[in-house]
Formats: sequence, structure tokens, C-alpha cells
Amino acid sequence: MLAMWLQGAAGGFGLGNLGGLALPILFFVALYFLMIVPNQRKQKKWQQMLAALKAGDRVTTNGGIKGTIITVKDDGVILRVQPDGIKLEFAKQAIAAVTTETEA
Repeated sequence: MLAMWLQGAAGGFGLGNLGGLALPILFFVALYFLMIVPNQRKQKKWQQMLAALKAGDRVTTNGGIKGTIITVKDDGVILRVQPDGIKLEFAKQAIAAVTTETEA
């Protein structure tokens, strides 16, 4: 209806195509602010969390394995997993979250 009103209001000025462009532009702006911006914020927060990893942090991997960081390397970490104290090596990108003692 808005597009029809814009086309009628444009008359002989040749502005009728602006009504057809308004809806896709509005849709893209809404998509950007509702989906892209929050995802960028989440990605930035995750990157900061990975950069702040240190020995002694309790973490959870993407696969659900919980452990304590023993060593932090450039592109990976070594975790000690309970109950047997097994050491496992993971890529840093596999770390989903840093957990605290109160969450466990």
C-alpha cells in the first residue's frame, strides 16, 4: 500500500521506483541491526576470551569436555581432565567458555 501511495504521489516526476527500493533497503537495515551486529559483538567477546586464557582456568570445549588449562600455546591449550587427570590437547578455537568454580 505504501508503494502504491508513493507511486501515486510521484505523479509525473519519475520517482515511482523509489517505493520499490524502500522496502528492500528497510529490510537490509533491519537485518543488519537484528542479526549481523549482535553476531559481531559475540564474536569479538569470544576472541577476547580466547586471548585472555591462562593456566589454571577451568574451561568447557565445544564438545562438552570440561577441564583445567595446564599450558597455553600459540594456537592450542593442554587441558587436564578429571577424574583420572588425563592431559588432552585442543585448538584454542575449540574452547567454548571459561567456567568458574561457582558454576560447577
